[in-house]
Amino acid sequence: MGSAWRVMHTSMVTTTVVPRPSRVLIVDDERALAQVLGSYLVKAGYEVHYAVDGPSSVSAARELDPEVILLDLGLPGLDGLEVCRQVRTFSDCYILMITARDDETDRIIGLGVGADDYIGKPFSPREVVARVSAVLRRPRPSKASAAEGPTEERIFGEVRIDPVSREVWVGERKVALTRTEFDILDVLSRQPKAALTRRQIIDQVWNTEWVGDDHVVNVHVGNLRRKLGDDPNEPEFLLTVRGIGYRMGLPPGPSR
Repeated sequence: MGSAWRVMHTSMVTTTVVPRPSRVLIVDDERALAQVLGSYLVKAGYEVHYAVDGPSSVSAARELDPEVILLDLGLPGLDGLEVCRQVRTFSDCYILMITARDDETDRIIGLGVGADDYIGKPFSPREVVARVSAVLRRPRPSKASAAEGPTEERIFGEVRIDPVSREVWVGERKVALTRTEFDILDVLSRQPKAALTRRQIIDQVWNTEWVGDDHVVNVHVGNLRRKLGDDPNEPEFLLTVRGIGYRMGLPPGPSR
């Protein structure tokens, strides 16, 4: 009886698992700036790590598996764009580029190679903490979450979108999209007759608490058009609705 009681008693013991804080990797060779930013993130409850050049940041991203990388573009060894390209080969973490406000070309290229958003210098550390918090509340796409919505392939002319496998094809050519690019295309193709504002797209792709420049949508749409082979002057697939935002251009065809 005593033995039986001991077994029952043991089976009632529960273990409380405390979730670890989200990891943020700050990649910046301006150590003082990085430390200040890191102190704000630590106070907000994040686990913060640092890297000061391109090669070490790629290694740190692989080893630490952070949820967010704050990535300065002007780095020794490898620039931030190349770091972003390499990290995207093994990680789907959120990457927020840190750029000078007038570096529009770098922003366009950076979002094209896999960054999710950009933060312009000079910035407020509190703003950066808010951006990190907002992006972490963005739901991560998965096959399970895709299955909750329409799962049939969507056909628009030569463009074929599979919401479950998250694959896009133009004819026989498979198109490599970043996570954010696919999410934007998914939102627009899911509502093919609707003209959506940039804010509506942001609310559905990022989340309603996202803070930042709404024009980030324009950059992602521009990258989508380029990858789909859509003429930006006379687009077929992704149309600009003046004064509103964007919608799908071709009517949806029958699923295969």
